[in-house]
Amino acid sequence: MALALAGTAAEVANAQAVAPAVVPWTLNLSSQTGYNGIPANVTRLRHSANYIYPTSSGIPSFSIGPWPGNPNTPSNQNWTFRITKNPTPATGTGTATGLGTIGVMVNGVPFFNALDAMSYQNENIWHQNAMHFEANSFDACKGHPAPGGVYHNHQLPVCIANSDATRHSPIIAFGFDGYPVYGPYGYANADGTGGVRRMATSYRKRNITVRTTLPDGTQLASNLYGPNVSTQYPLGAYIEDYEYAAGLGDLDTRNGRFCVTPDYPNGTYAYFASISSTGVTEYPYMIGPRYYGVLVTGNTGPGGGHVNPTDSPVDFTGSRCAADINYDRQVDASDLAVMLSNWGAGGGGGDIDRDGDVDGADVSELLVGWGACN
Repeated sequence: MALALAGTAAEVANAQAVAPAVVPWTLNLSSQTGYNGIPANVTRLRHSANYIYPTSSGIPSFSIGPWPGNPNTPSNQNWTFRITKNPTPATGTGTATGLGTIGVMVNGVPFFNALDAMSYQNENIWHQNAMHFEANSFDACKGHPAPGGVYHNHQLPVCIANSDATRHSPIIAFGFDGYPVYGPYGYANADGTGGVRRMATSYRKRNITVRTTLPDGTQLASNLYGPNVSTQYPLGAYIEDYEYAAGLGDLDTRNGRFCVTPDYPNGTYAYFASISSTGVTEYPYMIGPRYYGVLVTGNTGPGGGHVNPTDSPVDFTGSRCAADINYDRQVDASDLAVMLSNWGAGGGGGDIDRDGDVDGADVSELLVGWGACN
């Protein structure tokens, strides 16, 4: 009997309690391929007490391409990233998001910040916005390959998840500081109440027609002016065309906030992908110019993204189980108790359908999911 209860090592690994950051990943457990026959999505997911290690080629399962005018071709990057389960807020101004990968989507595709690595007349003052200068090379999923074959996004990839304005968005990515990135919709109030609405960025385009000053008011020497605002160089073509206005929207300078979410009912800092009221992606798109948290080593810089775990992680081969509210891989009375304790209090723990209310619809979904999670 004892042996039967113990189960195999794999069963124990899958049945153990998992952090909310373990389950959102899009796992490929059936040799699925994407572009050019390359293995798609996350081909292996391991986790230890402190870290999660998603392994991927960097190629999604959905169709990508073509990339007009882009000479690069996506290739298998053999990524293994390290994502902390215990992100920590940074002190001071925090680490700037650099060029190249700054986080990874739940399907194993990395994402970049808003920059395209070029500046006006190479003066490192007026930095080009990739969403303007590289827009023609984006495919229908808003991605494209960089030199070296790194397929990536700079903004919310429309193919990764549908944006339902009536539901709290799912986790679509993680920054390399470990904090989750959600789609554009969250609970209206940070405590989970108020229903669901679009999380508005607090950045806006500056009211300028000439590029002679920086967003902080610095007056530039005439030889450092940018091009006048025009059809060729419209407002928003450069990162310095934007300014942060505290309280303008829901989000801070990092493009996130501390709030209750369905995955973190006790609250977490979370980034949100920015879109306008008409659904157009808005600066800073995913993560702001700086990370909120302490940057985890091994993901960025030369050779980054090819981590060799040394903390004996176990493989996770289960799927997301929405009704498993307490993340013990069982949908049972414990989950029902959590749901009932949050009844009528807004969103958060027990809001399985993510509509901003814990109610009878959530009970129905819990009963459908009753039993062990796969």
